[in-house]
Amino acid sequence: MNKLTVLSLAVMVALAGCSSDDNKNENNIIAVDNAIAVGSEQCINGGVETQVGADTNNNDVLDSDEVNSTNLVCNAPATSLTTEQLASLTSNTWFSEAQTKLGAAQTASSNIVTESGKAKNVILFVGDGMGISTITAARILAGQLEGEMGEDHQLSFETMPFSGFVKTYNVDAQTPDSAGTMTAMASGVKTDAGVIGIDEAVERGNCASGKGHELVTSLELAEIAGKATGIISTARITHATPAATYAKSAERNWEDISDMPESAATCEDIASQLVNFEANLEARFSGVDVDGIDVVMGGGRRHFLPKDAAFNSADAVSAVEGDRTDNRDLTAEWKTQYPNGTYVMDQTGFDAISDDATKVFGLFNESHMQYEADRANDVAGEPSLSQMTEKAINVLDNNEQGFFLTVESGRIDHAHHAGNAYNALNDTIELAKAVKVAMENTNPEETLIVVTADHSHVFTIAGYPKRGNPILGKVVAVGATEPSLAADDMPYTTVGYTNGGGFRNLGSETDADAGYAFAPVTGRVDLTDVDTTTPGFHQEALVPMGSETHAGEDVGVYAMGPGAHLVTGTNEQSFLFHVMDFAADFVKTADEKLAQ
Repeated sequence: MNKLTVLSLAVMVALAGCSSDDNKNENNIIAVDNAIAVGSEQCINGGVETQVGADTNNNDVLDSDEVNSTNLVCNAPATSLTTEQLASLTSNTWFSEAQTKLGAAQTASSNIVTESGKAKNVILFVGDGMGISTITAARILAGQLEGEMGEDHQLSFETMPFSGFVKTYNVDAQTPDSAGTMTAMASGVKTDAGVIGIDEAVERGNCASGKGHELVTSLELAEIAGKATGIISTARITHATPAATYAKSAERNWEDISDMPESAATCEDIASQLVNFEANLEARFSGVDVDGIDVVMGGGRRHFLPKDAAFNSADAVSAVEGDRTDNRDLTAEWKTQYPNGTYVMDQTGFDAISDDATKVFGLFNESHMQYEADRANDVAGEPSLSQMTEKAINVLDNNEQGFFLTVESGRIDHAHHAGNAYNALNDTIELAKAVKVAMENTNPEETLIVVTADHSHVFTIAGYPKRGNPILGKVVAVGATEPSLAADDMPYTTVGYTNGGGFRNLGSETDADAGYAFAPVTGRVDLTDVDTTTPGFHQEALVPMGSETHAGEDVGVYAMGPGAHLVTGTNEQSFLFHVMDFAADFVKTADEKLAQ
């Protein structure tokens, strides 16, 4: 208690309520002010409590039994904090970094272009199977590979100013497949699972049912509008996601004629549709004159070659590389259509592509291209996703009208199906590198870049690992040095799968597909002496299955450039087509071309 003053005689009399002069010298009235802290129940903003009483024992202290009255004065609410009060915040890294982020967000908001048609170029990146948990784990792994703790790292597309969520369900499926989801993004219309480029009126696998229900895609509209166009994928270029940009098929598995039943004789296989894209589009729209897709790069060479060993490529891994039973060599047909085009099938051929090439067709593998971690093991060598992205932009950018490019990291999905987080995360990191290449090689004032996924996987991040714990490692709790044990007294990993093939310990094996050589594992495995961070480790799975499955939750979408401000909130997957159309006026420009 702090003694502030001994009151004058007149004041003492007033406070004591005394009026007799006889008592003046006998009273020793004092007042004490006590500060009340901010947050007190008495005064939420702090204040002063004044106690008044007679110091009857003359010790110059107002004891509790000497207090005659109390007066409480609370402070008015503070309208601002002082520099001293803010010091603990402004000197904190988390606080200052958030302030910087706020400034960047304000700048992005002030630079929003609300007019349509301002994007000369549009690039759509699709991480096949790249759910939120995959992005989080890849972010941490990328940081840890650079010597950081990882959690505060950012992948290239996470720095984009606008983001939101996308609902991935198909018209007939709660948990979707890539055919229906990519069709939604490419055309603006949601459809059934397993169906490519046709609306929901189709019956999957019924060729005739799709007639008259074909959809128009962004790539087709860009072609009609006079823009350059391109498709890149690390999967087969005839696989569901890339195929949805150019093909119409009642069955996603009709990649070549050998995959089709006799009842589908009046339908064209997907590989053939790719090579005949120009002719097919001109046939659908009378008077249209397009020059065909300018850049196509991916895997899936077997669907373009006859089932005859004489047509094997130099790096064929099968005795007979081709699958086609109609004896057509579609690579030769493409070369005939585009005599000035460049057909390549390996790293050497890719490296020789000039930036002023007019047409590029690259088929780098018999089936899917290699996982990024396994790419060095390719027989003839093949380019990375980021290398293909840079080359495609350099070629497409020669068109003064701009370009539309779709880039798929297809093998994120495949690694998850195999239950191998190592490859799924490394391919996600490579996708982020490809996005960075696009960000650095285009003008943000005239290029809309959208990054999203077609669906997610049942991939989880669990337990209570301490900060900086290896994301592919076993859970080690905060303050601990040894792995945590589950109720069965065995350690467990941070990342895992709800279903799938489960545990495999394949050491340095970088091909996730090697895991399919083993039967699904049921029950838990003692990981005490297992290095779970190796490329060949496959995480445990709760429900044993031959292959891990897709999941049904929303996926993220990230965007920058003209029209990117529309990417916010939670949306139907088909909405993304309309964002791209708003940005580049695909429909409007195509309509104007058709009217000429």
